[in-house]
Formats: sequence, C-alpha cells, structure tokens
Amino acid sequence: MTFHIITIFPKIFDSYFSESIVKRAREKKLVDIKIHNLRDYTADKHKTVDDTPYGGGAGMVLKIEPIYDCLRCSKVRKDNLKSRIILFSAKGKRYTQSDAKRLAKYENIIMICGRYEGVDERVAKYLADEEISIGDFVLTGGEIPAMVVADSITRLIPGVLGNA
Repeated sequence: MTFHIITIFPKIFDSYFSESIVKRAREKKLVDIKIHNLRDYTADKHKTVDDTPYGGGAGMVLKIEPIYDCLRCSKVRKDNLKSRIILFSAKGKRYTQSDAKRLAKYENIIMICGRYEGVDERVAKYLADEEISIGDFVLTGGEIPAMVVADSITRLIPGVLGNA
C-alpha cells in the first residue's frame, strides 16, 4: 500500500508517520508514504498555490493547476484501477470503518489536503474519485484527516498488527 499525500505543509507528517504502528509498517515495507509538497508543482517564482474561487466567492482556495500537475507527475495515474484519489472536504461523505476496509483493497491512496476556504471546485468535479469528511466539525486543513485515513487503513493490512 502506498499513500500519496498532497499538501502545502509536508513537515506536519514527519513525527506522526515516524512513530508506533505506522513506523513499523513502513520498516516492514508493508506501507510506503510519499508526501508531495504542492508548492513544488507551481509555475511562478512565488510558488503560489491559492487564488480566489473559480466563478467568484469569498476567501482563497487551492488552485487546480498545481494539484493537476502533482497528480500527473507523481507517477500515480487516475486510470490505474488500483488507485483512489480522495479529496478531504466538509461536504464529503462521513468516513467510517467500512470505508477503511474498502480503501484497503487499493494499492495507491492519493489524498488531497485542502487549506484556506477549500479547494477549487473543479478538483472535486474532475480529479477526485470521492470526497471524504472525518466529522461534523471544521479543521484548518486536510492534513489531520489524511493521518486518520492512513492510520485506519494501515491497521487493516495483513502483517501490520502483531496479532494479525
């Protein structure tokens, strides 16, 4: 299982994925975690990842272009039937253990972590396979949900837990 996490704050994951069960799963090569810094996929010298919403609206949203370029360049293709692209969103379907079991059957889980007022709506419409919410509350971004999803799936992989 490979988790691809697209974020503008890649260092947030260092500590969490370097401890406990996830660390051991990585050491056993049962899980690979690839963090993609969205700023690496921008075209301007300021590495701009946000803009006003496409079609208008308040606040700033993550732009579609760097997300698209990251998905294209990360060697993970949406047309790979064993991959799933997840966008974390307050309007997404509530994440459950059943979802963890379903997603554990894929080889690649690609997670897009939103920030600001969210993500350009075209990401949900054209790039993501599904939108997921981890609860009825507001978070600063999608990084914590990405950790929740990766952890819940990792526990289901044969050989990860000692009694499995």
